[in-house]
Amino acid sequence: MEVRTVLVEPKTEENIGAVARVLKNFGFHELYMVKPPCIGTKAMAVASHARDLLKSARIVDTVEEAVEKTTIVAGTTARRGISGRKHLRLHALTPYELKTKVKDRNGVLALLFGREDTGLQNEELKRCDLVVTIPAVEEYPVMNLSHAVAIIIYELRDVESSRRDTVKLASVEDKERLFTHIQAFLDEIGYKPHKKEETMLMLRRVFGRAELTAGEVRTMRGILRKAEWKLSDLKTILLQKSAKV
Repeated sequence: MEVRTVLVEPKTEENIGAVARVLKNFGFHELYMVKPPCIGTKAMAVASHARDLLKSARIVDTVEEAVEKTTIVAGTTARRGISGRKHLRLHALTPYELKTKVKDRNGVLALLFGREDTGLQNEELKRCDLVVTIPAVEEYPVMNLSHAVAIIIYELRDVESSRRDTVKLASVEDKERLFTHIQAFLDEIGYKPHKKEETMLMLRRVFGRAELTAGEVRTMRGILRKAEWKLSDLKTILLQKSAKV
């Protein structure tokens, strides 16, 4: 599996340069940045021999652009979920657990790192398939951006060299269409609005861990369409009976 490192609104040039250096240390070259500061002499100096990686980095305006054409999106967080009813950070993987999950898979893993001061926002974490956390001590779990990248990238250092699995995982775009379809279906069946957001987040996490293939996504959408047709037929029958009364 290929790895795409995504820095979401990084604040300092020095951290950006350090991240580029870490990526090159372990053989990774795909760097995306969402609304970074101007990449100037400070970043280039810290990057040292990884200046070429900085120059080739893709700069985009949104997280959605940064994860285009990927298959798994993993968001990083310093906090683990502790409530069984709150799925935002529940089932957070360690870097090693992430490695075992994506090793020998085809496709592209988008690895999202948040801002130095606030990390990834809740809305950004909600669109992730998986959540990753570094098991630091509870007294001070927040790490420097480049240090966090180094630890996770070190664990993933050999996943790009092993691609024996020929199963095609569903793309981010395919899964987003599935989630949109599910959300519309929940509206159709009158699912309680106050439960819908939590349910959708739970399904994202479940499907993220399941590593859906493109065929599985098509099958699930086919089931939804069949259910929608049956609901439509039932509505028609009920309307006809009501008209006869």
